[in-house]
Amino acid sequence: MQTSLSVLDLSPIVAGSTAAVSLRNTLDLARHAERLGYHRYWLAEHHNMVGIASAATAVVIAHVAGGTSRIRVGAGGIMLPNHSPLVIAEQFGTLASLFPGRIDLGLGRAPGTDLPATRALRRDPMAADRFPQDVEELQGYFAEAVPGQLVRAVPGAGLDVPIWILGSSTFGAQLAAALGLPFAFASHFAPDQLDAALALYRAGFQASSTLERPHVMLGVSLVAAETDREAARLATSLQQQFLALRRGRPVQLQPPVDSMDGLWSPFERAQVEHVLREAIIGGPETVRQRLEAFVARTGADELMISSHIHDHAARVHSYEIVAAL
Repeated sequence: MQTSLSVLDLSPIVAGSTAAVSLRNTLDLARHAERLGYHRYWLAEHHNMVGIASAATAVVIAHVAGGTSRIRVGAGGIMLPNHSPLVIAEQFGTLASLFPGRIDLGLGRAPGTDLPATRALRRDPMAADRFPQDVEELQGYFAEAVPGQLVRAVPGAGLDVPIWILGSSTFGAQLAAALGLPFAFASHFAPDQLDAALALYRAGFQASSTLERPHVMLGVSLVAAETDREAARLATSLQQQFLALRRGRPVQLQPPVDSMDGLWSPFERAQVEHVLREAIIGGPETVRQRLEAFVARTGADELMISSHIHDHAARVHSYEIVAAL
């Protein structure tokens, strides 16, 4: 494919396994992704999720970047309202100092967790309302320090770490447009406002010193296998994950099943299929056709592929299939 392809890895903890195994698998997948020519490898901040091992996102980014040599590594994303902008500037300034020219910082305004964990994070309930101001403060810490500046990010100042705005609604699209930043939309789990967000971003984009024209990356849930039938079976792990989230009971990534019948009600099935309606599941030709159609419809500059597959070897193979298209 001509469109740039990247990887979104939530470091899934599969049923009966551990975070340690998950993090080893993350590095193994990143090395495969680098060899296969993927452009970026992003990890996401989630808390209180028994099936996700990337809560300490900056630490996992260092783990991946240290074990690879060329691929860009970053956050997709850091939930900025959970942190002070200065702390994130220092963390990512450190990463950019350790791995020059390879670190990305995607920023979101959601907590990345449930209400009890939000409280445990000591998160200010009003922090999300300050997200635009916090983004600009963070940008300031990455700029060259000026005489008399009372607070500096060390490391961080002058490193100009690339910032992306993440979004699952039109809010992020409008902010990215106003600040002249690249925009990544979570169509892999929030497709309802995809078209509206893209239209607002492109129409309202203001060129900046960072970016001359709009640049869009779209998240895509994708499960590829040798046949459509095998891919559909592998994708039942993803369906079970979203079903558990809908029930408010997150679980470790479950093994695939031959059929979801009996695991969900008709209403739950409709809910899960709705939220996953942009997911691409199939053999190589099916995946190729659907990816091309998705890019043609959205005009995406990049795709960030999330393959939530229980078996690590099958997950690696899914990315191999996509890279070969």
